[in-house]
Amino acid sequence: MMPFSGGIEATANGMLLFSVAAACIYFFLLDAPVSIRRTVVKTVPVALLAALTVTVGGPKLLAGALALSALGDAFLSREGEKAFLSGLASFLAAHLLYVVLFLHAGGGAGVLFSTPRLLLAAVIVVLALGMLAVLWPRVEAGLRVPIAIYVVAILAMGLAALTLADWRIIVGAVLFIASDALLATERFLLGPSKSLRFWMLHGVWAFYYAAQALIALGFLTVA
Repeated sequence: MMPFSGGIEATANGMLLFSVAAACIYFFLLDAPVSIRRTVVKTVPVALLAALTVTVGGPKLLAGALALSALGDAFLSREGEKAFLSGLASFLAAHLLYVVLFLHAGGGAGVLFSTPRLLLAAVIVVLALGMLAVLWPRVEAGLRVPIAIYVVAILAMGLAALTLADWRIIVGAVLFIASDALLATERFLLGPSKSLRFWMLHGVWAFYYAAQALIALGFLTVA
């Protein structure tokens, strides 16, 4: 059963399938040398989710967040501090759009005081602030403020997602946070172990794409 009306030949279903296929292809290119081909393959999966959102008339904020995320993917597929900071800025903007989108579609801050959501909110806060505390003394001085701002933004995104009823969006937000935590660990905390880095990078991509796909489908289809 396809998530959108029509069969596999329907435009929306085809775009989603191509997005998933591109994400799977990039999963096997993570160790490939930096190149234009690698950048394109990494950018396409989430860019297609953004295009899908526009095609089916989904929220403009969702399309914007996905498009900015795809831009961030392109930057982070390159090497160097400038590319990293550009990617960080793109994802920061994407998270801010997600915050606005989630709060607009959610049930208000009072929803957070239900027991399961309150516990999950506490876990998200502890994880985000704990990661910031660990990273702060280990990153270059010039990166500390940008990273702190980014952590606050993704924390706000996670808490805003908890105001929504659709479990796919909540799971997607949690996976997004987990993906960023793994990426920060790999980039700033991990030792020289190539084997561990290999698996962590693949975990980052799997969590990240699943997060974006779940959030998109949460807004574009009925659970």
